[in-house]
Amino acid sequence: MSVSPRETKATCPYCGVGCGVIIQSQGDDITGVRGDPDHPANFGRLCTKGSTLHLSAQRTIQWQTRALYPELRNSKDAPRQRVAWDAALDHVAQKFADCIRTHGPDSVAFYISGQLLTEDYYVFNKLAKGLIGTNNLDTNSRLCMSSAVAGYKQTLGADAPPAAYEDFDHCETLFIAGSNTAFAHPIVFRRIEDAKKKNPGMRIVVVDPRRTDTALQADLHLAIQPGTDIALFNGMLHILLWEDLVDLDYIGTHTEGFAELKRTVRDYTPAFVADTCGIKAEDLQTAALWFAQSKATLSLYCQGLNQSSSGTAKNAALINLHLATGQIGKPGAGPFSLTGQGNAMGGREVGGMSNLLPAHRDLANPEHRAEVAALWGVESVPEKPGKTAVEMFEAVRNGEIKMIWIACTNPAQSLPDQKVVHEALRKAELVVVQEAYKTTATVPYADVLLPAATWGEKEGTVTNSERRITRVNVAVPAMGQARADWDIAVDFARRLEHTLRPGQATLFPYQTAEQVWNEHRESTRGRDLDITGLSYRILETAGPQQWPMPEGATHGKVRLYEDGIFPTANGKAKFVNTMYTQVAEPVDARYPFRLNTGRLRDQWHSMSRTGTVPQLFAHAPEPSVQMNPNDMERRQIGEGSLVYVTTRRGSQVLLAQASEEIAPGQAFIGMHWGPEFVSGTAGHGHAALGVNALTIPALDPSSKQPELKHAAAKIVKADLAWSYVVFGWLPQERALEVQQALREYMPRFVYASCVLFGREKIGVLFRAAAHEPAPEEVRREIEAHFGLDRAEVLAYADARKGNMRRLLVQQDSLQAVALAGDLAAEGWLKEYLQNGQSVASLRLLLLMPTTKPPAGFHARGKVICSCLNVAESEIAETLEELSGPPEALLSALQGTLKCGTNCGSCVPEIKRILLQKASATTQ
Repeated sequence: MSVSPRETKATCPYCGVGCGVIIQSQGDDITGVRGDPDHPANFGRLCTKGSTLHLSAQRTIQWQTRALYPELRNSKDAPRQRVAWDAALDHVAQKFADCIRTHGPDSVAFYISGQLLTEDYYVFNKLAKGLIGTNNLDTNSRLCMSSAVAGYKQTLGADAPPAAYEDFDHCETLFIAGSNTAFAHPIVFRRIEDAKKKNPGMRIVVVDPRRTDTALQADLHLAIQPGTDIALFNGMLHILLWEDLVDLDYIGTHTEGFAELKRTVRDYTPAFVADTCGIKAEDLQTAALWFAQSKATLSLYCQGLNQSSSGTAKNAALINLHLATGQIGKPGAGPFSLTGQGNAMGGREVGGMSNLLPAHRDLANPEHRAEVAALWGVESVPEKPGKTAVEMFEAVRNGEIKMIWIACTNPAQSLPDQKVVHEALRKAELVVVQEAYKTTATVPYADVLLPAATWGEKEGTVTNSERRITRVNVAVPAMGQARADWDIAVDFARRLEHTLRPGQATLFPYQTAEQVWNEHRESTRGRDLDITGLSYRILETAGPQQWPMPEGATHGKVRLYEDGIFPTANGKAKFVNTMYTQVAEPVDARYPFRLNTGRLRDQWHSMSRTGTVPQLFAHAPEPSVQMNPNDMERRQIGEGSLVYVTTRRGSQVLLAQASEEIAPGQAFIGMHWGPEFVSGTAGHGHAALGVNALTIPALDPSSKQPELKHAAAKIVKADLAWSYVVFGWLPQERALEVQQALREYMPRFVYASCVLFGREKIGVLFRAAAHEPAPEEVRREIEAHFGLDRAEVLAYADARKGNMRRLLVQQDSLQAVALAGDLAAEGWLKEYLQNGQSVASLRLLLLMPTTKPPAGFHARGKVICSCLNVAESEIAETLEELSGPPEALLSALQGTLKCGTNCGSCVPEIKRILLQKASATTQ
């Protein structure tokens, strides 16, 4: 009996844009996904990540990667065993109860995620602060948004982005600081492109040390030195004071604290700021005048401001500019923080951080603690601040925290100074990991693994960057024995109550996600984010709504502070006296590079989901460090050469990639490359742990957000005598299992990486390098996973030179390749394999020790359009036949190659190519 196809409304689980999606399913399988044309965040558009969600949800993929049933081990040196849910939760409840009884509530901790639904977040928060009595609950949002929270609260009085996406259509100047919006929030960038097209007079200013695809679309790019944002913003305010362009009426009526800031910015002269930031004084002047003189100026900012040891001050310094010019509370104006994760905003709303309480209440406020205690039905909420993310794992390492529960996040990849994190996880008396994917770097440390439902399997709500709440619905049943996160937490809480509150009524009476949400809704009554006018039914019938939406309201509020009244004691916003200080770790002669990290276009966080979709590797195929070409030339580092990237905390070998985006003396690594995809020993005899083995844990004093950017680094060529690569097609039903198996070999080499490639088929590529050849038995084990142990394999070896080729050919097509020593043939062999070209005429050439590709071979090069598989070479060839202005060329390319016509994420990069062509033509 056939099962009818269904369509279910939900949201994309990735960034904070909050795009609506329609999940197509049949039976238990998700078969497709498309953008929801009725969702006001994206109107049907999706980026490369969102449009491939169904590929990561295929059952053949999920069976290889998902945590499917509870597991536990009784000792650290024992393997985990499958157990029933009751046995797992009883075990954890007993362990937690014993620990709390012996060492107190603060001996346990919870580390959760901005990718949880609001209902999940609420239950965890109540479990820690209400039942257990500890504020040791923090979230990976601490790594991305806590400086934005603190900046809003210090200046405007509440953690509430005052603007909305529709303000792009009303602004005259768009000021983007510390955000590569084209990569990190692609659908927002589509809306910016649309706004610019409708209003060509709109001016875009981009502040970024890198010449990103976002910066290339700017009318003015301020390529400041890393970490000098406060100097820039104070310098702009200095000019506005000098030019008499501040709004004194607004300042006098609606703000306080301006006099002190005015005295400070007196010292930020154009000459000083230009020298400090490394920009032209006239560009500083232009930026300041555009900001103040526009009818409406909207600023966008993200991790470039937030991930800093002075992140809160950077946020406040930018907000100071809005307050000084009255650029807030009107269409097209305001300071607009772009949220990093899909529901980081929802987590902030329920108080899911160690210093917060529900509905934007402050833990330090006794009245707020009393209000929450009354709501929850407990005697009190503890007043002692909990440990924030970095502090939490330091406390685990030093034994202050004995047990830690980790839900829906991967700290063994994402936190800075990974050596400390891994030591902490090894030392903890009990590590509980509640996770959908068994493939993350954190899972091996789990003493108890609890399988959680994931995207498409959960119901609840999320809130996006513009305060818009969307209802999320279940499309398919959870796989295996996985359960909703809130449901797991409630089940555990009820078991723990038997020890901590014997004989009392449960604090967790919820049977549905909606019951949890209703309690959260009540917590907001009378608060700045009041949503008492909302319900699940309204969200389903009227669609996503912005807060506040109090009882009696018919719709949410688009923008805040239009009346100039702020949620502070006296109703006035506050200027913060911000002062520029150097980055936490300045460069020096030993570590001369400023190392930056950030998002890649087609990957997400630690890639537990995106890393299962081969085509999402096409744009950035392998882990690399981007450098300025001149820096590479001076150090005799060739394109694709291996280099040691070393900071004071660790070292990682990576492929070097030349990029004109990067200024001299700087370097950039994608934040996603953790030990799941790149490892080795980096020559130190212990496992290298990816990009965050290099980053620094210095904290912002207000937000406690770590400085994940601007580490001082040295980069030197890695003279590794022996190189090795194996790649090939694998059956879809076991390709990811092979990838997992190959990760076990990575620590045996100085450098090793393991990634996917392909489109209709899944390919796995394993690359390694070392000072001497790996033992033959190790190579044979690796190659056997690709079928290269078969009798029909073509083989060539030169023991004297250390060169080797092994090729599996089936039906005249390459299926797998292994190369050792000389890898010069890798490029064309991989092209033949990927393109499925016949190699019947190349039989002898396949094994000849030549470095030259076959006659007529033409490399495709980098894939620009992942959706439609259009490479840079194909764009270049098409452009040879075309002429005209960039706009006409873009339209012609889209008409012929179709690149950029699906999700549009590649359009900024295509424009980069067109600008380069135009520049070359005029020279």
